[in-house]
Amino acid sequence: MTRHVEVMDLVARLKAAEETFVLATVVRTVSVTAAKAGAKAIIRPDGTIVAGWIGGGCARGAVLKAARDALADGEPRMVSVQPENLLAELGVKPGENRGGVRFAQNMCPSKGTMDIFVEPVLPHPSLVILGVSPVALSLAAQARQLGYHVTVAAPAGDLTDTPDADMLIDGYALGKLHEAKRFVVVSTQGKGDEAALRASTPQRSTASRRRPASISAPSRRKRSRCRFWRR
Repeated sequence: MTRHVEVMDLVARLKAAEETFVLATVVRTVSVTAAKAGAKAIIRPDGTIVAGWIGGGCARGAVLKAARDALADGEPRMVSVQPENLLAELGVKPGENRGGVRFAQNMCPSKGTMDIFVEPVLPHPSLVILGVSPVALSLAAQARQLGYHVTVAAPAGDLTDTPDADMLIDGYALGKLHEAKRFVVVSTQGKGDEAALRASTPQRSTASRRRPASISAPSRRKRSRCRFWRR
């Protein structure tokens, strides 16, 4: 019970930190197995098991492969590790997928069966908004309701209201942001246009090279200017 509580505590901390990991849970066992139903383990993207226990080498290889695949496409998986004779009775081969289950052979002398649910836990998609125009503030509030991790960056002197955001940055120096699918919006309304655009495009983005250059001059009008692209 203590081990289970420790795993779930770490799951909560990793989620709060917007970190990527896989949670593997043993949902069924038959005969003799090292881990029993309810056992859990946390797997990092590099394949390291940082907490918990789901058995030894009998299941580890199949679970780690499923974890890599789950992180690649964001979809959970069920893995069934069974001895060779039971796989033959089912008419499946090791590595075969059937009915949403990936089968693997248990090479251990125990010859038990374990079914493991492999669930990827990914950071929320990230929205970075540079500027605090009315459009920016409205977008931040809507994005949080849709499940985005929202970062608002603008000089503190430009703030007239507190943005509804997960992170607030004074100025346009974004620094290190959490790893996630990221979208960037520049909505500066003529205040700090050039600085915001430079901060938003340090890496290659889907916006054309010509597009940022065409809007680099500060706006002389007070209407809200908003530019949006993925990074």
